[in-house]
Amino acid sequence: MNYWLFKSEPSTWSWDDQVAKGDAGEEWDGVRNYQARNFMREMAVGDRGFFYHSQSEKAVVGIVEVCAEAHPDSTTDDERWDCVDIKAVRPFATQVMLDQIKADERLAEMVLVKNSRLSVQPVTPEEWKRVCELGETDAN
Repeated sequence: MNYWLFKSEPSTWSWDDQVAKGDAGEEWDGVRNYQARNFMREMAVGDRGFFYHSQSEKAVVGIVEVCAEAHPDSTTDDERWDCVDIKAVRPFATQVMLDQIKADERLAEMVLVKNSRLSVQPVTPEEWKRVCELGETDAN
């Protein structure tokens, strides 16, 4: 299993919106960055990801799971853009703020710290475990 982080502005698509989609999940559409798209093309059904509220909150708020592999993004006719579908698994017991992540030396190399603008990014197994610890949430 691989781990990822999905960033969203809560005013556009929030954790509550994701939860409301249930087990069917929802397309993670609208990504128009080649690197983020390529990461989605690497994803497999069952991969897990952090759901991250960007902008005002800047916090990991939940865990999602990839429920459909990369396919054409339905929001465009441009064949260059793909997306995956994700579903909510569980919220974090305690949100993990970006400042906490940046302050943790074990997370210094995390893409979120190094390239905070990238909307879809990989997370190492060690980073996954540590962020889950900080969020008092089961990593499995």
